[in-house]
Amino acid sequence: MPYRRNTRFVTAPDGTRVAWHTHYGNLSEEAADAELRDRPPVLLTNGIGTSENFWRYIVGNLEQDHRVTHWNYRGHGSSEDSCNGDYRVPVHVDDLERVTEAVMARGDGRPPHHVAFSMGVRVLLELYQRRPDLVPSMTLIAGTPGAPGSGTDRLTARVALTATRGLFRATTPVLPLAAPVVHAVISSRFAYPLGRAMGALRPRAPRADIEEFMRALRRMSPEAYWHTLCGLAEGHAWDVVSRVRVPTLIIAARDDTLVPLSEMERMRDAMPHAHWLRVDDAGHAGLLEAGTEIADAVRGFLVDHGLEPDRRGAPFPG
Repeated sequence: MPYRRNTRFVTAPDGTRVAWHTHYGNLSEEAADAELRDRPPVLLTNGIGTSENFWRYIVGNLEQDHRVTHWNYRGHGSSEDSCNGDYRVPVHVDDLERVTEAVMARGDGRPPHHVAFSMGVRVLLELYQRRPDLVPSMTLIAGTPGAPGSGTDRLTARVALTATRGLFRATTPVLPLAAPVVHAVISSRFAYPLGRAMGALRPRAPRADIEEFMRALRRMSPEAYWHTLCGLAEGHAWDVVSRVRVPTLIIAARDDTLVPLSEMERMRDAMPHAHWLRVDDAGHAGLLEAGTEIADAVRGFLVDHGLEPDRRGAPFPG
């Protein structure tokens, strides 16, 4: 989906330029900043490897009456590869902090409602721990505070997680050999059927959107993707969850094979004040498979918590 948006950058202390994008819908690019300044701000944080078309339903729902922004992790989209080679979670949290402050500076100073998907859930929770003043409310979609089994004392979970970390470390040296094979698979016509066969994609996953995601993955640096993935296996933010005191919406996909429903329910149970939505017949690509339902839920949550005027039932602009 071609968005009408402008792109700006924040620069990290190591010199890495991190991109963030403001969607301006039907406005002219020249008038966009002035027109958007006083609108309720919303900031979208991706999952690992996610292409921006994953947000198309939420952007389409909100961009006509909100100031909607999204940003790219290092090595993703328009952001540069990490200048110092660091892709650990705390580095992404630092970048989100700078992006949030930039979004506020371009608007009326209000912090945005944060919407995070997959890996973004952990990044956002760690930002909340560090700077709760920047996170007045949040929507957490198909992501948990850490890898499955993290933040628990169960022996089997600890053993499995330790094994996963060991596998990542052992596999890293062969990355240069594996990368061309992976690129060949995701470039082939078998990528979409393979995702369906493995259960990662439900029947209603739009093929064109998944192929756009695959194209974005092919453009990514394999090193950026791999080291970001390895960073996710280290540490967790489960200790943050019980301390969240801001309005929160949790959205889980029933058939998610990457982020098990049981882990999403575990996060819900640790955050009893949070609103909960389970989307059926949707997997980890639920933002595309159940996009309209999820976008409507985000808007309804914003209205119900006084974070925007109630426009439900009103004619949609444009």
